[in-house]
Amino acid sequence: MTYCVAMNLSEGLVFVSDSRTNAGVDHIATFRKLYIFGVPGERLIVLQAAGNLATSQSVISLLRQRLKGKGPHLCSVDSLFEAAQLVGKTMREVVSRDAEPTMSAGVDLTCSFLLGGQIGEEPPALFNLYPQGNFIAATPDTPYFQIGESKYGKPILDRALTYQTPLDHALRCALISFDSTIRSNLSVALPLDVLVYRSGSLEVPKGYRVQEGDPYFEEIRDYWGGGLRRLLGELSSPPDGYWN
Repeated sequence: MTYCVAMNLSEGLVFVSDSRTNAGVDHIATFRKLYIFGVPGERLIVLQAAGNLATSQSVISLLRQRLKGKGPHLCSVDSLFEAAQLVGKTMREVVSRDAEPTMSAGVDLTCSFLLGGQIGEEPPALFNLYPQGNFIAATPDTPYFQIGESKYGKPILDRALTYQTPLDHALRCALISFDSTIRSNLSVALPLDVLVYRSGSLEVPKGYRVQEGDPYFEEIRDYWGGGLRRLLGELSSPPDGYWN
């Protein structure tokens, strides 16, 4: 399984993805699910993938291969909206190609993507691309998207995240969301791939990989868990009527 989170906030963008894939309890592997396309000073486009790994890798491979061609590609489109259209079209192309009965054999070939970034002077944008290739955009009212195993990490995002949340607070929120998911679902695990982008910089960050034993991640997950236990103890006791 997979868990990916992306946020489009007033200060910029935050992306975090796990790297675990599994096809049963005896076939677990690590694959990167966060991909970076960019030209420093001109554009940054980040993709996060969930779903069928073969399909998502084929989509990414085609997108990279076509960077060298004459047709539209992620480093030539004029807007993030056009980039989302291009990725959606490529998703449909791959699924259509591999959907022959001898290839699919009843296997779910679909995948989904989060796409975010900035091109030129347009404001940063974030899109959630569905398996059919259509998509929706994040807004100040709904500034984040999740794909994959989202339910365990959603409550903290809903409670703590707004469009005005500073980037450093948003990153903490995302990491706690992943800690909650990792604790409740064995199909999501470290390493985590992290990328933070400041609006208007048009830089192409290298990103950061959170490995097992990462000091900062261990610090905040311990502090968060201890804080929850402490706060639980500080809540008032239920009134007598609750016990009847």
